[in-house]
Amino acid sequence: MRADRFVTLNPRYVNMPDINFATPPQSAAEPRPAAGDGGNLRWDIIELLFFAYRDFVGDPDQELEAFGFGRAHHRVMHFVYRYPGLKVADLLDVLRITKQSLGRVLKQLLDEGYIVQKTGDNDRRQRLLYATPKGEALVQKLAGLQTTRITKALSEMTPQDAETVKRFLRAMIDRNDPDKVLETIFATVDQDAKE
Repeated sequence: MRADRFVTLNPRYVNMPDINFATPPQSAAEPRPAAGDGGNLRWDIIELLFFAYRDFVGDPDQELEAFGFGRAHHRVMHFVYRYPGLKVADLLDVLRITKQSLGRVLKQLLDEGYIVQKTGDNDRRQRLLYATPKGEALVQKLAGLQTTRITKALSEMTPQDAETVKRFLRAMIDRNDPDKVLETIFATVDQDAKE
């Protein structure tokens, strides 16, 4: 092996401050052309879902910040409020988070009096979750913010369009999921559609 392979004839040392990044031109804010995908990727829907979700959860995020809570707290509170007596094991399935992640959030909500935990009547190993009046008030406030956004968006649509939106969102959810809470949600939505 030749030693000169690793020797630079024109040595130049580069430190972080020496690295210059060119400012991208204004056109860099324009979307990248859909090259090579043959038009099969749904960038339009993907981006609309991204921004809709950002703003949908953004309203409650600001409210939650005052309590030192985040989105995980919101999701836990939502499902505990909506499904009183929800088992911790089922909540883990619904949220698809680790036991450790849920544990931190749940402990804070329990310690601060937003949720209470009770043992099951038939199985003492079960941990059933219930929202306290304080927790119910918080969930209703957050749901109110989200309902305002939904109502505003739906006001610009016909009732048939609103049904299409609900059908689309249901179709986006994996129906093969053995989730008990999700089955309850689908049963409720299907019952509402029949009425």
